[in-house]
Amino acid sequence: MPNRDAQLDALGDPTRRRILWRLRKGPMSVREIAHGFPISRPAVSQHLKVLKDAELVVDRPQGTRRLYELNPAAFASLREYFDQFWEVALTAFARKIESRNTNQRG
Repeated sequence: MPNRDAQLDALGDPTRRRILWRLRKGPMSVREIAHGFPISRPAVSQHLKVLKDAELVVDRPQGTRRLYELNPAAFASLREYFDQFWEVALTAFARKIESRNTNQRG
């Protein structure tokens, strides 16, 4: 089971969120990920390490480089976590609408 706190902490950084956004297109090398970022490749590698430690990305060797990609299992786990809050919000919204309808009829 992934460490949810580590995942949420990793998602708190805008650079890491942009890295994840890029990786949604598929596996990429550090060089490909770093292209166009205003930070160095070593800095991108440090962000990837945090994402990997949080199990949000996985990597695999391909020749002399490593390819990074999103870890679907981690995002499924995060989705389950956030769905709990969504269900609470929807239930509260439904109660509010029902209360309004009751007050308007009365």
